[in-house]
Amino acid sequence: MSKLTAHINNIALHHTVFALPFAYMGLFLAARGIPSLHDFIWVTLAMVGARSSALAMDNIVDLKFDKIQPRMKKRPLVAGTIKPVEVVALIIVSLALFLFSAAQLAPICLKLTPICLFFLLFYPYTKRFTFLCHYFLGMALAMAPAGGYMAVTGQLPLGIIFLSGGVCLWIGSFDVIYGSQDRAFDLKNGLHSMATRFGVAKAQRIAAYVHIVSIICFILTGIYFDLSWIYYIGVLIAVITLIYQHSLVSPHDFYRLTQVYFMRNGIVSIVIFIFTLIDLT
Repeated sequence: MSKLTAHINNIALHHTVFALPFAYMGLFLAARGIPSLHDFIWVTLAMVGARSSALAMDNIVDLKFDKIQPRMKKRPLVAGTIKPVEVVALIIVSLALFLFSAAQLAPICLKLTPICLFFLLFYPYTKRFTFLCHYFLGMALAMAPAGGYMAVTGQLPLGIIFLSGGVCLWIGSFDVIYGSQDRAFDLKNGLHSMATRFGVAKAQRIAAYVHIVSIICFILTGIYFDLSWIYYIGVLIAVITLIYQHSLVSPHDFYRLTQVYFMRNGIVSIVIFIFTLIDLT
C-alpha cells in the first residue's frame, strides 16, 4: 500500500458520500439552480479540508483505543503503515485548505469557522464523557448544508436549519446503530455511547424514533423551499433505505453491521440531493 493510498484510507475519503451531497444541496438551494463554478469549487475544497482534518484528528485522538480494538486492526495508523507525525501534518494542511477556501466564499463563512472547528475537532473527545457523542458527530456533518447555503447568501434561513437538523439526526442515529456493536469494548475502556447508557436494544429503538424525526425535518425542508413532488421521491427512497437498514439490525447479532451496511446509508444523502437537483433544474 502506497503512502498516499494509506492516508486516503486513514481518513476514509469514500465516506465523503455522507456529507458532500448535503453541502451541494445547500449550495444549489441557495442558487435556486446551478451555482457559479467559483462557489462550487470552493465549497468542495472547503468540505475536503474540513472533513479530512476531522477524520485525521479522530484517528489520532482514538489511536490508543484503536490499537486494542480488534475491529480497527487494519487501519493504516494502527497497522503502522503511516506515522502519527504524518497524520498531524495532514491535519495542518487540511485545516489550511479549509480556512483558505472559506475565505473565498461569503464573508460570514470565515467568521463562523471557529464554530465549525469546535465540532470537527472536539467530537473525538465526546465519547469520553457523554452518551450523546453520536449527535456531536451529527452536528459536525450538519454544518455541510448550512455552509453550502451560507457560502452563497450569507444567511441561515429556517429551511436550512430543518435540513441541517435532519442531517444531524440521520447520521447521529446511524452512528448509534453502527456503534452498538462496540458496547462491550466501550464499557471495558470507560467510553460512552447510547448502547452503554441504555443497552443495545433500547439504543437501536431510540435511533429508529430519531430517524423518523430526521425524515420530518427533510419534509419540512421541502415545504419551506416550496419544492415539488420530485424532491419527495428522494425523501421516499431515503425512508425505504432507512426502513431496510433497520430491518437488518438486531440487538443480539452484529453480523450485518459491516462496511457494506455502513456505506449503504450514503444512499440517503445521494438520493435527496439528486432529486433536489432535478427539482431545481
